This record gives sequence, structure tokens and C-alpha cells, in this order.
Amino acid sequence: MSNTSAHNKRIAKNTLLLYFRTFFIMLVTLYTSRVVLNTLGVTDYGIYNVVGGVVMMFSVISSSLSSSISRFITYELGNGDLEKLKRIFSTSINIQIGISAIILVLAEIFGVWFLNEKMNIPAERLTSANWVLQCSLLSFVINLISVPYNACIIAHERMSAFAYISILEAVLKLAVVYMLLISPYDKLSTYAVLLVMVALLIRLTYGQYCRRHFEESRYKFVYDKLLVKEMTSFAGWSFFGNGAYMLNVQGVDMLINIFFGVTLNAARGIATQVQNAVMQFVNNFTIAVNPQITKSYATGDRGYMNKLICRGARFSYFLLFLFVVPIVCEADYILYLWLKIVPEYAPTFLRLTLFGSLMMLLGNSLLTAIFATGNIKKYQLWVTIVGCLVFPLTWIAFKTGFPPTTTYIIYIIIYFLLVFVRLYIAKGVLNFPIKLFLTDVMARISIVSFISFVLPILVIYNMEEGFLRLCVTCILSFVFTVLIIVTLGLEKSERYKIKSKIVFIIKSQIKH
Repeated sequence: MSNTSAHNKRIAKNTLLLYFRTFFIMLVTLYTSRVVLNTLGVTDYGIYNVVGGVVMMFSVISSSLSSSISRFITYELGNGDLEKLKRIFSTSINIQIGISAIILVLAEIFGVWFLNEKMNIPAERLTSANWVLQCSLLSFVINLISVPYNACIIAHERMSAFAYISILEAVLKLAVVYMLLISPYDKLSTYAVLLVMVALLIRLTYGQYCRRHFEESRYKFVYDKLLVKEMTSFAGWSFFGNGAYMLNVQGVDMLINIFFGVTLNAARGIATQVQNAVMQFVNNFTIAVNPQITKSYATGDRGYMNKLICRGARFSYFLLFLFVVPIVCEADYILYLWLKIVPEYAPTFLRLTLFGSLMMLLGNSLLTAIFATGNIKKYQLWVTIVGCLVFPLTWIAFKTGFPPTTTYIIYIIIYFLLVFVRLYIAKGVLNFPIKLFLTDVMARISIVSFISFVLPILVIYNMEEGFLRLCVTCILSFVFTVLIIVTLGLEKSERYKIKSKIVFIIKSQIKH
């Protein structure tokens, strides 16, 4: 019992540390996005998002290996085998270097051809677009080599370091915005080059921290054939699931560019920026809870693991939902206040993007638990078969004349279905109780989601659009949603813990 309490306290502490980092990063992201959009203009901003997406298409390979590296490092930390941990780290560096070389060759051949021959880019901006492609590729390779170091920090649950380095990255990006404003050169090319420099500095910082604090992160060349086979086999199956997601995101970006042009890519980029900013809050919680899921599986504590799976899915949904309600209700005015220049479709894209994110979050803790087993073949096959439907269905919809919003509707439906696919797989691999998830997660979030919109919608229909209505909507939706979550979304024991914490804080303040 005391061990479980210690785990819960560690999760809470790590989440709070990451929230401090996230609040700062969110402010920086929202500010820099506005300045970059106004400085580059809608066309160049759209070009940056869609061309960067060409490089991201290749990240399906690296994402698969990243999942493999994180899983193996976290699992061995749970087992406490330091020598194997050292071999895993060095092997992962070797694998990432090899993959970097492969991606560079593929991107230079396929990416350059696709950019210059197939994409819908204004002719006068092709040179700058090629600069963006090359710089995005360099940033991508730098970040790829950083993955084992990041995995070490998260596996060791050193979230303070993770938070501080992320804050440093945000400060550097603020400096990039300032330099972009005063630069006499082509703004789009300058922006791409500066972001490469930021990526390099952050990579060096992560490496230096890990070498000083984690014994296993001192690289030396090793060749463990069995370990390479085990990690690449795991990554090979991860490739399918990550491939489906990248096709659904970056592939759809390409389709939007081909059918509708760079202006709608800018709108999609804006929606993604807001999504990334608010998702940071949720990611903080999942970053803190995921290592505990993996370690509880490694130590055989299945009961605690099942609780963490449900709690992780439910709490991450609620954390995002607190932002979803006011943003969905006031998307038009929020984007106007933030950007002044609001690309067409941006408010609608934003609303639908957030609903899609809610669907995706529900399966993340299940994914972590399944990955902890290492037995992911069946999972990846089914997730790929169902998940990949987004891209072809979007292509068919666009080809037959449906509007660009259709792709978001398809995405939401498919990722809702994927929750049940993951449950089915988890039942077979982990003997996970599906009924527990349906009652503890799905039933509670459905009730909360339905009721929470009632009061904000009444406000929207009874007040004129403006800053006053925005303030009223945000305050009332937050308070009302929190009350509904506490009343109907939490278990009795969770409500008791929150009540005890509040009483303790009040008594402490009274004594002082």
C-alpha cells in the first residue's frame, strides 16, 4: 500500500513540475505562432507547415524506433539490470545513426522530387520551400539522435530536467522570433535555418545532462546481435501503427495541399499549433504515468497497472476536455484575438482537431500497457488495418467533392473505433477487464461530455460575441466542467483524496 502511495506521489510531483514548464511553453508557443504567421504571411506559413510535413512522413521509421527504445530502457530500469541497460542505450544510438543515414537518402531522393514536381507551391516560393525541406530534414535527424537521451530522462522520471530543458527551448524560440523580425533576408528561409540551430543546442544540452547523471548513457560502441534483432523486431511492428498515424496526419496534409492549396495548409497549421499547446498539459500527465504502467507490468503488479490504465485514460481525457469546452464555444473570437489574420476554415479545423484529440487520448494508456509486454504484432496489425482507413477515405471524399472538414469527421470516427480495437487486443494480451474500462472510463466521460456543454451553450446563445462573452464563457465553462468532473467523473476514493488535500491546504493556511 505504501509502495502504491509512493508511486502516486511521484506521478503527482512529476505532473506538477511538467505543468509549470507547460504553462510557460504554451504562452511562448501562442505568442511566437502569431508573430511568425504575421511575419511570414498566410502563404509562407502554409508552405512551412506542409513542406515540414514531407519530412515528417519519414519520421514513421524513427517514431517506431523511439517507442522501442523508450520501452526497453524503462523496462530494464524496472528490472534493475544496469549492464543490459548500458547495452540497450549504446545499441539504440547505433540504430538511430543507421536510420538517420537511410532517411537522409530517402528524403533527398523522394522528398525533393515530391516537393518540386507534385506539391501545390507558388513558383516564386519554390527556392525557399527547398530551404525549408533541407532545414527540416537536418532538425529531424538531430532530434532523432536525441531520442535515447530523452528516453533516459523520462524513464528515470527526472521531470525537473525535462521541464528546464523544455523551457530553455522555448526561450530560444523566442529569440528566433526576434531575429526573424529584424532579419534582412528571406523570412521563410531564415526561420528554417534558425530552428535548426535551436534543435542542435537542445540536442547538446540533453546529451550533457544524461552523461553527467545516468551511468548507462555514456556511449561506447557495442554490437549485440540478439539485442539489435529484438529492438528492431519490436520497432518493425511499431512501424505499422506509426505509419497509419503519419499517413492520417502528414498524408492528409499533402491531400489538402493538392486539392485546396497552401491557404488551407495554413489553417490546418494554426489548428495544430493550438492543439499542440493544450495537449502539452495532457502529455505532462501521460509522461508522468506511462513509466509507472511499464514498471508495474515488469514487476507483475497487474492490479495497479489496470487501475493506472483506466485512470490514465480518464484523467487525460478530462484534462484536455477542460480546454475543449471554452475553445470549441469561442474558437472564432479566440483566433481573432490571437492572430488578427485568421485563415479560412481555421476555427472549424480547430474545433474538429480537438475532438479528434479526445478520441486519440482514450487509447494511449492501453497502448503503453500493450507495448510493455513486447508482444505487439497482433496489436499493430489491427491498428494499422483500421487506422489507415483515414487516408483513403479522405482521398475518396475530396475526389468526389466533399469539403476539407470531411477528413476530420472521418478521423474522429476511425479513432473512436480504435479504442475498442485496443480494448480487444488488451483483453487477449494482458487479460485486461474490458468491463472495467467501459464503466470506469467510457461511461463517466460520456456523461461529463454531454452535460458540460449545456451552460456554455446557453451563454453563447444569450450574449453577443465579444471579450466579455469570452471571459464569461471561459470562467463558467471551467467551473461548471470541474464540478461535473468531480461529481460524476471521479471515483469516490478520488473525490475523498481531493477533499482531504483541500482541507489540509486550508488548515495549513489558517495556522500560518
